[in-house]
Amino acid sequence: MTINKNQQGTALELTLAGRLDTTTAPQLEAELKHSVNGVTDLTLDFAELEYISSAGLRVLLAAQKVMNKQGNMVIRNVNETVMEVFEITGFSDILTIE
Repeated sequence: MTINKNQQGTALELTLAGRLDTTTAPQLEAELKHSVNGVTDLTLDFAELEYISSAGLRVLLAAQKVMNKQGNMVIRNVNETVMEVFEITGFSDILTIE
């Protein structure tokens, strides 16, 4: 998985490509821990994300909890496969997906 980061002031956009799974979830978790201080608007662009596992969902849930305290988190460009995982797990009710 690759993560491209674009920060402008208190807005941070992370674009993920590849698979967010047990192997790569720690990479995203570390990036978020390092980057979200002072961020009020977090956008995760999933246009190139092919797959998400329960490990990836756990990282998203943790990020959502942090952002609930300090601003907004939005997930954009979710493909059909990832959206199906969000719907089956109930994450589509927890996360803001555009």
